Amino acid sequence: MPRVCYFTGKKTKTGRRYARRGKAKYLGGVGRKVTGKTRRKFKPNIQKVRAVVDGKVVRIQVSAKAIREGLVVKPAKRTWKPVAAD
Repeated sequence: MPRVCYFTGKKTKTGRRYARRGKAKYLGGVGRKVTGKTRRKFKPNIQKVRAVVDGKVVRIQVSAKAIREGLVVKPAKRTWKPVAAD
């Protein structure tokens, strides 16, 4: 399954990680220098939840932001209880 939010479409993005050395100019140095650039991934906070979609309860992958914003409608709690054996 791809790491994509069902509602917001958030997915993994790529970027770089910069390795630097040196002392900042405002601290009395000659400035910070980039010594390396490494590829990296920014992954969204994806959660598997049970939600009501088109009137059916399904398990979907959504971002934590979508859950906080109220885009996910959770199913009703079950009230079923086992019958007491006599």
